[in-house]
Amino acid sequence: MGIISRIKKETAIIRERDPAIHSNMEVFLYPSFRVMLHYRLAHKLYLKKHYFLARYISQRAVRKTGIEIHPGATIGEGLFIDHGNGVVIGETTIIGNNVTLYQGVTLGGTGKEHGKRHPTLEDNVMVSSGARVLGSFTVGENSKIGAGSVVLKEVPPNCTVVGVPGRIVKRDNVAIPRDTLDQVHLPDPVMDDINRLSQENKQLKERLDELEKCITNISH
Repeated sequence: MGIISRIKKETAIIRERDPAIHSNMEVFLYPSFRVMLHYRLAHKLYLKKHYFLARYISQRAVRKTGIEIHPGATIGEGLFIDHGNGVVIGETTIIGNNVTLYQGVTLGGTGKEHGKRHPTLEDNVMVSSGARVLGSFTVGENSKIGAGSVVLKEVPPNCTVVGVPGRIVKRDNVAIPRDTLDQVHLPDPVMDDINRLSQENKQLKERLDELEKCITNISH
């Protein structure tokens, strides 16, 4: 794909998914746009084993955007990085099509692996702000990772994961992330348990009050 076609494609992706962009000219200031152009060039050089030059280009992009994408990472079409400051994508990361990442996301390794050290994100995955996905496993297509989560193991397709460590709280909720870019209204199993316990405690108190009244009436 030529540079003009690439610019048009990246512009369309950003304008489609960020309502804050009001003109094509604004896209040129967008960190995601700039870092992806740098990445595509650096990745080509990396594949040709020009490692130093590839890293030089990627490090320039880090200084300009705050987004670090290793030139060895494999990224499909339609990656959207919203704001993006603090995003880190490791060397052996594989990202599918139409994936969305928010600021502070890390796609990293655990430091214990060799070879494929970083995660694979399949098509239409959304990773919310501050989430960490660490290790050489797969996050299945259409899955969503909640803000601040730490994911350390495989995630099947069509799942929602929240918490530290990340746990699956919803499954088979098939959705394209760009149609449901909602980082807030995710399931909260801990709060659900607290609410259920609170309700059960209330019911127990009511029953105790009834028993005390019965005992009082009998004693009189």
